[in-house]
Amino acid sequence: MAAEVRSPRARYREQNRAEIKAAALQQLAEGGIQAVALTRIAKDMGLSGPALYRYFAGRDDLLGELIRDAYDDVAQTVARADDASTGDARATLHALAGAYRSWAVEQPHRYLLIQGTPLPGYAAPPDTVQRARAVLGPFLKAFAAGRPTEALRPVAAEMDAWLRKDEGVADWVAQHTGLPPHGKAAGAALAGTVLAWSQLHGTVGLEVSGQYAGMGHHASTLLTAQIDTLADSFRL
Repeated sequence: MAAEVRSPRARYREQNRAEIKAAALQQLAEGGIQAVALTRIAKDMGLSGPALYRYFAGRDDLLGELIRDAYDDVAQTVARADDASTGDARATLHALAGAYRSWAVEQPHRYLLIQGTPLPGYAAPPDTVQRARAVLGPFLKAFAAGRPTEALRPVAAEMDAWLRKDEGVADWVAQHTGLPPHGKAAGAALAGTVLAWSQLHGTVGLEVSGQYAGMGHHASTLLTAQIDTLADSFRL
């Protein structure tokens, strides 16, 4: 199939949008989400305020694009780790968790944009739910053969009930695991994934926000132990 030919106007618009997003990411890295200001971006780019609004409807629209890009980027990072895995579930979980943590540590401002404290009054675009699920999809596959211990069965039971109530979640789990959407195996895979996400967010979030500074451990060591413990709990 021939590549789509874009007009000079379309290329110019795409270039300007990319430059605006790059400037916003720089502001985000320097001062957090509160520092993102369209007026300053317009001034730095030599554009008028009204001209900038031809590319983004407002700051929330621009933030929505940055959030989508961040989710897509981390999803691709995790997917590459999954593609390079040997097929052993425990080793795969370590690879997925390590890839997620590395992405966050290298780009803390983007991690905090999608996982940090929400900006008051801002609501992320609805399609970010699917993008967030794409990040966790490989974890579902890794937990597909998991058999939770007795202590985790209440969590798995709640996940099974969730699958029965939410068709979108059931389809997502089935897509990544190949398991029947309504059954103990699918509920166990979802339970493992939610628990892994909780462990990741807790450890990585504390590291990225500097909460481990001055303590006598490395976040990577802590995360390795957490993933091993979780794998043990699912007999992987």
